[in-house]
Amino acid sequence: MALSLSLLRNEFPASAFKFLTVYSSSLGIHTNTFFGNDHFYCGFDPVTSYASLVDNSVHESHLNQIHAQLLVSALQYSGFLITKLVNCSMNLGGICYARKVFDCFPDPDVFLWNAIIRCYSRHSLFGDAIEMYSRMQMAWVSPDGFTFPLVLKACSALLALDVGRRVHGQVFRYGFEADVFVQNGLVAFYAKCGQILKANVVFDGLSDRTIVSWTSLISGYAQNGEPVEALRIFSQMRKMNVKPDWIALVSVLKAYTEVEDLEHGKSIHGFVIKMGLEFEIDLLISLTAMYAKCGQVRFARMFFDQVDVPNLILWNAMISGYAKNGYAEEALELFRHMITKNFRPDSITVTSGILACAQMGSLKLARWMSDYVSRTEFRKDVFVNSALIDMFAKCGSVDLARSVFDKSLDKDVVLWSAMIVGYGLHGCGQESIDLFEAMRQAGVCPNDVTFVGLLTACKNSGLVEEGWKLFHHMRDYGIEPRHQHYACVVDLLGRKGYSDRAYGFIRNMPIEPGVSVWGALLSACKIHHNVTLGEYAAEQLFSLDPFNTGHYVQLSNLYASARLWDRVVKVRVLMRQKGLGKDVSHSVIEINGKLQAFQFGDRSHPRSNEIFEELQNLERKLKEAGFSPHKESVLHDLNDEEIEETLCNHSERLAIAYGLISTPPGTKLRITKNLRACVNCHAATKFISKLVNREIVIRDTNRFHHFKDGICSCGDYW
Repeated sequence: MALSLSLLRNEFPASAFKFLTVYSSSLGIHTNTFFGNDHFYCGFDPVTSYASLVDNSVHESHLNQIHAQLLVSALQYSGFLITKLVNCSMNLGGICYARKVFDCFPDPDVFLWNAIIRCYSRHSLFGDAIEMYSRMQMAWVSPDGFTFPLVLKACSALLALDVGRRVHGQVFRYGFEADVFVQNGLVAFYAKCGQILKANVVFDGLSDRTIVSWTSLISGYAQNGEPVEALRIFSQMRKMNVKPDWIALVSVLKAYTEVEDLEHGKSIHGFVIKMGLEFEIDLLISLTAMYAKCGQVRFARMFFDQVDVPNLILWNAMISGYAKNGYAEEALELFRHMITKNFRPDSITVTSGILACAQMGSLKLARWMSDYVSRTEFRKDVFVNSALIDMFAKCGSVDLARSVFDKSLDKDVVLWSAMIVGYGLHGCGQESIDLFEAMRQAGVCPNDVTFVGLLTACKNSGLVEEGWKLFHHMRDYGIEPRHQHYACVVDLLGRKGYSDRAYGFIRNMPIEPGVSVWGALLSACKIHHNVTLGEYAAEQLFSLDPFNTGHYVQLSNLYASARLWDRVVKVRVLMRQKGLGKDVSHSVIEINGKLQAFQFGDRSHPRSNEIFEELQNLERKLKEAGFSPHKESVLHDLNDEEIEETLCNHSERLAIAYGLISTPPGTKLRITKNLRACVNCHAATKFISKLVNREIVIRDTNRFHHFKDGICSCGDYW
């Protein structure tokens, strides 16, 4: 808005000139910029002068003063200057001030409407942005190519699919169907709202595909659980010689993370370094998540440590990466570090911390985690409570797991299933079935996990007929059995001695039996010395999974239990030829919240002499009580004296001895073993629990055993 020379000389207030002179100097702007050498230079344009002052303002108070001078100078109706004020207010965070300025303008044009919509959108006030767009339409102001991307961004953020569809219709009505920026906004909108096929339709109709177009579609597929398709689009983009930006690379890394393709992920990492983007925060987060999920936690931690102030996504990536890859101590340490820094976690963080506690097997840590959750807003979160139930069950206390279950008000299928699975882990078959009946009466429909828990409980309790009926009850709920369900039934039948029936069940399976199914049959054959069928099951396992050490060890144990020592030797030769080694047995005991690990014959502990002295006392008491060692538990061809010495040196026996000399009489001992408990140690532990008047809880790879008064909770069925 240029003023005529006469208006400048006769109507433009002298105070305004003084303000421009003084205020421009305070902002470091030379008056010559406005006036030249003569303040009454005929080319002077006050609109340009005030616009320059607005652009150089660094505080909202500056805008207040300029706005006041606009009123004095009769320039308060300059759409150009008011738009400038609104835009600058947005940059300075003065949203309320921007709205007041806007509301005082009598007839805003499209530029001013865009400015206020952009202001709300930039500050994530997306509902207000959509409201202003609606008011703009009611004011009969036609949107332009800058309006639609702003409104579509707001619709994307709010997942306002219906509103976005109407905006899409208006794009055609106003003739912007060929505008590349508007079309990119539509692709991003549909993708973020989960309408990936519609996003693809819009993308296919683009005549000019920019990097934003490609990135929007790739991100859409990656965010909607279709990583393979995201990678296909990325490959197509590269063939078109379109250079990806960091936003595209974030989505590509996410896709490779989802499919756990570390090698291709590393190639993208190299590309990131080549582009000089290795310090871009979103890429650091993506690289951390990729390496963490793929088990490369040390690399992940390197990226994590490069960020001065990690955000929540980065904390979650690292903590969950540790927890899901067996680094429970590191996960818990990082979780504690996070909360001590007063960084607020979300349910994902808390659930990962709970998972880490479950892996640790420490009841003291489990109680600490439960107490922490009780003081947060997550105490009513159904997923967190489900994780707590699982944690307490895996830490040996099904009673505390049930306490969490009973206190939960919102019991969905996940919560019910978690408790049923917990009962299954402890071999509480009838309790699991009773809870299932209560679940049905509550009107909650079971899922496939529910039946995994039920079948596990039945197989761990010897409830063959009950388990058989439940398996055939699955389809009544529209649940198709998976390999895990079939494996449970094979284990259920085989462990009870019905090996032929289990084999017949496998032959009639509608799906090809996998490793878990044949593994269950081989395990049953080992228990009941069915060498012929066990050999057949082992052949299937070697064909499906030739480098799994456990299968060879299981077959070797089968031969050893049948005293076929020559065949044991052949299996061990075969293992050496394949470069396979047997897993080292170890047991961990929790004493006063601290964990201590023992291996077979371990003499590295500082109290080793006391431990072995206690072992000798226990062996003496066992013999006096009439205990006879189960010599078939020794899987080597040894003489009787060597057998007895070998059996009493098993890792769980060392852990028990350490627990007895380290705790007061009557203290419950909690032990975790990385392999299945042998028959001899199981029988000996029953005797020991009665001899020393202790409750001993041992968790092996299959389940929990609660020993008390000479009896085990499994009923000698495991």
